[in-house]
Amino acid sequence: MNIHDRPATIFCDIDGTLIKHAHPDEAAKNNYKANLLEGTIEKLLEWERKGYRIILTTGRKESMRKQTIKQLQDVGIMYDLLIMGLGSGPRYLINDKRPENGQETAFAINLKKDKGISNINI
Repeated sequence: MNIHDRPATIFCDIDGTLIKHAHPDEAAKNNYKANLLEGTIEKLLEWERKGYRIILTTGRKESMRKQTIKQLQDVGIMYDLLIMGLGSGPRYLINDKRPENGQETAFAINLKKDKGISNINI
């Protein structure tokens, strides 16, 4: 079976990727309203229809989980899992290759801040 015949798992940052980046002090406020980046919902729905698992990642502190979940719900962002507290340093995805054919199983896409995910093809 080809690896691309199986549903993908997408790890996607929140701030500056799905919603407009905000200073952590602003995002921590209970009345903060996230500004959805263009094409976010459409792309997430596309991935959902394809059966992809969507895991959101963020440098936001774990103590901001309740506010973050509400902000995501308020703008209609759906996901399977939310990983918080990653900090703002570099992130590395490490994965093994398929043993039978050496096929790559991990990929990275770096976007300009606040440009959104609408042009990503997976």
